[in-house]
Amino acid sequence: MVDAILGLQWGDEGKGKIVDFFAPQYDVIARFQGGPNAGHTLYVDGKKIVLHQIPSGVFHAGTINLIGNGVVLDPVTLRKECQAVAGFGADVKKNLFISHRTNIIVPTHRALDKASELAKGNDKIGSTLKGIGPAYMDKTGRNALRVGDVLDKNFDTWYQQLRQKHLQLLGNYNFDEDITQWEAEFFEAIEFLRTLNVVNGEYFINDKISQGKKVLAEGAQGSMLDIDFGTFPFVTSSNTTSAGICSGLGIAPQKIRDIMGVTKAYCTRVGGGPFPTELEDATGEELRKLGSEFGATTGRPRRCGWIDLVALKYACMINGVTKVIMTKADVLDNFENLQVCTAYNIDGAESQEIPFQMTRHKIVPVLKEFKGWNTQTSTIKEFSAVPASMKTYVEFINKYIGASVSHISNGPGRHQLITVA
Repeated sequence: MVDAILGLQWGDEGKGKIVDFFAPQYDVIARFQGGPNAGHTLYVDGKKIVLHQIPSGVFHAGTINLIGNGVVLDPVTLRKECQAVAGFGADVKKNLFISHRTNIIVPTHRALDKASELAKGNDKIGSTLKGIGPAYMDKTGRNALRVGDVLDKNFDTWYQQLRQKHLQLLGNYNFDEDITQWEAEFFEAIEFLRTLNVVNGEYFINDKISQGKKVLAEGAQGSMLDIDFGTFPFVTSSNTTSAGICSGLGIAPQKIRDIMGVTKAYCTRVGGGPFPTELEDATGEELRKLGSEFGATTGRPRRCGWIDLVALKYACMINGVTKVIMTKADVLDNFENLQVCTAYNIDGAESQEIPFQMTRHKIVPVLKEFKGWNTQTSTIKEFSAVPASMKTYVEFINKYIGASVSHISNGPGRHQLITVA
């Protein structure tokens, strides 16, 4: 049996905490896509840690964590992460496993990412410059190095062949930065990677399922950044939706049970791209301040706005969401009034559908106003104690998107999570 937790917006929904909360109920936590551009913020014994590639179940003794083949792995970042989690008592040599088929980010991928983004000028997509896009391009171009390759005596030769190809491409960009330090760190990290548990991921996870083990698939980024269904071209390079679970782990669709989608009580976005409900005013700044809306990976300030139900309903539809988990509801505690987007006015016509290419239209959100609860909710433990106006807000969202909020997060702590039903 496989359940999933994934994001329903533009990432940064607070998935790490949610996975960390549910992890004790599962035997295996598996990342199925994305790379070190993801940042899942957790609080362990009151201390903050950000995970970029290691699944968020790593702090639970007895829980197996798998990095699946759909991920692009940066060995340098992985090594640093392993050192960080060891400081919290996690034993990665015991509970972290990596699929042979997981693709590797090499130093020249990072260089290509930077060169490509610089060449776009004012049309930058907001890449984190971690090499994710070029790594996925090599995967689909059938040039990639994979984790299983590091165990082969020919790895250095294959690396040099890929490096030479990349240097030719970099020449087209007139990119001449010295990456020798990146390469020194990379090969140190490769030696470390060879000491970890590398497995045939698809056999590994299906064997666990056949044993009756409970698996939780952990998504990175958000549905609106999906390479196929997101706000293209301002998207990530992988399938962030539930469809990516099967190809990113090697499991069959009928093995999947619950799809738990995570959404903030409002909206944020990092980097460029369309954002219909963005608030470029004092209200948006207040949301950013109260929500500490700065990227876990990059530190960039997030763009903030009201919740977009058109996009949220779309994300629930394409994912087959069975439960919705709403995070950061407490950030709205101080607002007298709240707005939700119920439709788009697209070039003068009202619609409740996401257009094919959002960047080619003038989109004005149609907003519905709600009375705020204007009281502190961070200490609430039971849904019965939730303010009536918050219940009204949640009930309207449930009805609109056709899926029900099962939990409300009212703070960053692991147990600040209210069960709705």
